[in-house]
Amino acid sequence: MRKPLDELEQDKSIRAVILTGRGNKFCVGDDLKEAIKNTELPLEIITKNLQKFGQIMDRVEALPFPVIAAINGWCIGGGLELALCCDIRLAVDSAKFICAGVNVGLSASGYRLPRIIGIGRAKQMLYTGMALPVEKAEQYGLVTGVYTEKELLPAALEMAKIIATKAPLSVQATKRIVNTAYETDFEDSQRIQEKELLTLAASEDYQNALRAFAAKQKPIFKGI
Repeated sequence: MRKPLDELEQDKSIRAVILTGRGNKFCVGDDLKEAIKNTELPLEIITKNLQKFGQIMDRVEALPFPVIAAINGWCIGGGLELALCCDIRLAVDSAKFICAGVNVGLSASGYRLPRIIGIGRAKQMLYTGMALPVEKAEQYGLVTGVYTEKELLPAALEMAKIIATKAPLSVQATKRIVNTAYETDFEDSQRIQEKELLTLAASEDYQNALRAFAAKQKPIFKGI
């Protein structure tokens, strides 16, 4: 996954990305058959592999543009962590979500999940390893839309198209601000926002948007 991430990070033309899976699975996490074989490896290598997974998740979360998860089915363990790294999560009406760490003697999602659905609900999922149906996932705010199998990808594409019409520098700055929301106090958050606004106010896109508004036209954003 490192090479695709390298390409995504370097492509300045991308406005949004959609992640989805195949069949009835979005992502089911670690391959347990492979994990059994890996138990013969030195502990340092096993630990390093787990750390590498975390680093990849951090890179997905830090992508400069919005990432939409079109969750087309089972979302388990590392797959749930991947979904949590996305900015927006949409799901098929048959999707189910499992924090599988306690089912296999590991732990995951203890940082991101509580920030999205709240500590109490997250603890129940994390401690029990039970499947959460999509109706509850929507109620908890884990996903923001539920669709039939035929509707899911078109809905995700439509959302991506809407995002693509917005000022890309503004969208990117907003993502940076939101991603620091839980890590900063009010004063630091204000400083971060002010810094971003100073850059945005000097952008050509902002000036073009003002001229388009005056002319009662839709602005065309170039990301400069």
